[in-house]
Amino acid sequence: MQESGDASPETASTAMTGWQLKFFPIWTGQAFSLLGSRVVQFALVWWLTTLTGSATVLATATMVGLLPEILLGPIAGAYVDRWNRRAVMIVADGLIALASLALAYLFWIDAVQVWHIYVIMLIRSIGGSFHYPAMAASTSLMVPRQHLTRVAGLNQTLYGMLSIFGPPLGALAMQWLPFYDIMLIDVFTAMIAIAPLLFVSIPQPQRQETGAARPSIWTDMRDGLRYLLGWRGMMIVIGAALIFKLAMTPAFSLLPLLVSDHFRGDAVQLSLLETVLGTGIVLGGLALGVWGGFRRRVYTMLLALLISGLCVVVIGLTPSTAFWLAVAATFAIGLLMPPIDGTFMAILQGNVAPELQGRVFSLIGSLLTLSSPVGLALAGPVSDALGLQVWYIIGGVLTSAVAVALFFVPAVVNIEQGRSPAPASLSPRGEG
Repeated sequence: MQESGDASPETASTAMTGWQLKFFPIWTGQAFSLLGSRVVQFALVWWLTTLTGSATVLATATMVGLLPEILLGPIAGAYVDRWNRRAVMIVADGLIALASLALAYLFWIDAVQVWHIYVIMLIRSIGGSFHYPAMAASTSLMVPRQHLTRVAGLNQTLYGMLSIFGPPLGALAMQWLPFYDIMLIDVFTAMIAIAPLLFVSIPQPQRQETGAARPSIWTDMRDGLRYLLGWRGMMIVIGAALIFKLAMTPAFSLLPLLVSDHFRGDAVQLSLLETVLGTGIVLGGLALGVWGGFRRRVYTMLLALLISGLCVVVIGLTPSTAFWLAVAATFAIGLLMPPIDGTFMAILQGNVAPELQGRVFSLIGSLLTLSSPVGLALAGPVSDALGLQVWYIIGGVLTSAVAVALFFVPAVVNIEQGRSPAPASLSPRGEG
């Protein structure tokens, strides 16, 4: 398959024979890269913790990693839609590898300072801001539409496995290797990710432009925003996703306090909750990968959202003597995450016009990432004033109520019919 946009992207992807042989080498390489990044991220955070013991330092490191995704995401997505997406992924992986190589050198000469870690985390996050929309947009052009939900389930399985195995592998690496060798793990796995990209072609979408002059990057960004605003069903779903993130992000961030203050537990109980959560994500991703969800994908997402909200309420109502019930509810939440996140991504990949996917995915990612610090800012005062478990009850009830309400919104139920008042060149694709 050539990388030109001469043929329709929809036709190119569905007519492809042996699409797995082209897609999964890239997917596997990216999986290795994500694993290497997770190991290195764990090691860097622990290095900062043992060196400074400062919550402010850790919070700053977290914000440094989030800011590029929030601020740079929409711009990066617009450029991804202009540039060759395979080249974007190669450069992004290469940039991350170079940053880790530079940090390996600093560790080798024993010259690392805290601000060096901030800079490296910033560079890695910038690379990720370009890499994520490029990979997500390429997936919809390489994978037949009927398999997008299954691939999304595999992605969720991968993220769950990274959550389970990444931290222990990072801890083992710190026991066996000096820090400069740990940084080289990231370099090596990035090279594994780049290798298949050098040999496997990725189809490029055909840009629909009528004028002789190429539109500015700001015009491209505005087109992406206008596209979203013109898709009423998706805007409602994004609003629901913001509520979900506002409720869920603090819920998981407050787990250490819930374990210590309410259940009177220690690190063993906390690690158990994190392990069962990751295990649930893995199993939920596998189930989604095999099942593929309901024919109308949005029903899969809404049902999982409804049940997950109820599970959060269960955690909030669990008495201190019934820790096992919180474990079971946490496992169920992990099991339901792939049908929520994976199906949401499959809906986007299956319906957003290919030439707009980079900027649309980035805009949505920026919005959802922005909701996380807002949720944390709200949860702190609410929990301090009303009690820790109250947040779980409020967040869970709100999430389930929104899910129930969306079942009765025609624009959401029919979201994949691509109804939008936007011009034809900027309107969502229908089911056909």
